Amino acid sequence: MFHRIRNDIRVIFERDPAAQSVLEIFLCYPGFHAVQFHHATHWLWNHGLKLPARFLSHVSRLLTGIEIHPGATIGEGFFIDHGMGVVIGETAEIGNNVTMYHGVTLGGTSWQKGKRHPTIEDNVIIGANASILGPIRVGENSKIGSGSVVNKDVPDHSTVVGIPGRVVFRKGNVYKDPTGVAGTPDPEGKALKCLTEQVMALEKRLDDVLKRVEEGEDLPQVGSKP
Repeated sequence: MFHRIRNDIRVIFERDPAAQSVLEIFLCYPGFHAVQFHHATHWLWNHGLKLPARFLSHVSRLLTGIEIHPGATIGEGFFIDHGMGVVIGETAEIGNNVTMYHGVTLGGTSWQKGKRHPTIEDNVIIGANASILGPIRVGENSKIGSGSVVNKDVPDHSTVVGIPGRVVFRKGNVYKDPTGVAGTPDPEGKALKCLTEQVMALEKRLDDVLKRVEEGEDLPQVGSKP
């Protein structure tokens, strides 16, 4: 138990440059508190003490603003930064060294029992307010952009952004978006690029028409009646 707590503290120092001391982490990091609560609630859940597990997880949510179902499976090195609004469902599975930010939802898309929440492999980073829905798999070493909604499997070593989420980078392949910033597509930039291309095409057609007029070619009249 103490080994795992020490590891959780080490992870925070590694991934949060704002962390100043062990005491600060113990007193002021709701993500750390939620993970420690989950260690206890998950043990209770697996030993058949489901009501106490649920009650303790409810207390954790009230204190931290983070809701982790006791049935969720979480690996080592899990770090929730800021944390408010995080929801992790019962059948979610999280690998080792996963980082997520505030507002993340690992949710279900069905009322049926059984596996209905995502599986997050090792070394995944999930940005703020992202939603990963259904019994899908997010491959190892992947990144989910802030605000993305993901409802399909994500390959290993991928970066996903948007609604619905789409792969914009995969190890060995970059899906270039010249209007994007820091790998995130810019829909307004795309629209301007499209309009610019249309204007250029119209200018080319106009040049062709003017050239034909200068050469004395008869042109069909638009809207003329037979």
